[in-house]
Amino acid sequence: MAWVGRAGFRSVTGVTFQYDNQVLKSFDSAAFSMAMCYHATPSLSWLDLSQRGALYILLCCGIKSLIMTIDDILDHDIDAKVERTKNRPIPRGDISLPRAWMWFTLQVIVGVQLGYNLLNRLTLLVSMWVWPIFVIYPTCKRWMDFAPVPLAMMFNVGSFMGWTDLRPEEVPWQTLSIVYLATGFWTITFETVYQHQDKLDDAKIGARSLALYMGEQTVPLCTATTVLFLFLLSYAAFLNGHGVIFYLSVMVAAWELLVPLSKVNIDIPRDCLKFFLGMPRVGSTLLAGLLLDAIIQRYIVGTKL
Repeated sequence: MAWVGRAGFRSVTGVTFQYDNQVLKSFDSAAFSMAMCYHATPSLSWLDLSQRGALYILLCCGIKSLIMTIDDILDHDIDAKVERTKNRPIPRGDISLPRAWMWFTLQVIVGVQLGYNLLNRLTLLVSMWVWPIFVIYPTCKRWMDFAPVPLAMMFNVGSFMGWTDLRPEEVPWQTLSIVYLATGFWTITFETVYQHQDKLDDAKIGARSLALYMGEQTVPLCTATTVLFLFLLSYAAFLNGHGVIFYLSVMVAAWELLVPLSKVNIDIPRDCLKFFLGMPRVGSTLLAGLLLDAIIQRYIVGTKL
């Protein structure tokens, strides 16, 4: 349903399916959680981890497409007034609202059915508390400045789902809550920079955003949220017993985040998009650190992969 050029969304006869950097970012929190569970659970095999991870990538594709569909429906009037989004299918008249609502309804039906069939009861219940935010989030720019916060709440519920999917009988809620908070700060970082692409149009039409609210203080804010992200994720990893390999990956991720952030010009949309598109690399670095740390630990103690 959505089309954002280089950001990777596609519309094919009104049907949305996307595998892009946003899918990877929504998958990252679940992947971190799964990797941490793998580290803490010697009986969990690499094959089981890989199979569930692959399933979650597909689920994230579906969920992200559903979110983009309802976002395009509820935001179609605003999208028509913003340069970056005015050529999306609904504003340009390629797809009618009734047709879009029919597609959204079908996505919801299929999504709920898949959830009931593919997820255990605890994981499904954990996911359900953010379902209302799917509909609330697209309206946020109309009435609040802090839309990245509900986005973070919605995007990163995988922090709990990943572990509960693999090991529902023993869940370290405190550790996972820290992961959830950490990845939430990360979402606030990249989403706030991303919002600067539309700030001129947003200001003209009266839409609200954290980018407009923070203005020139965006980079200091995002530097603080980046530090909080990396610190809290490191603390969660410490509680989970991770070792030096992971912390080396944190140092690399810090470089991948803080250096581009220090150079981004928030008044140049291309710069903001470039920073945004660099986030999957950060997630991949940290996930590789978690997995490599777990694998080396298993090798040291003689546990099978």
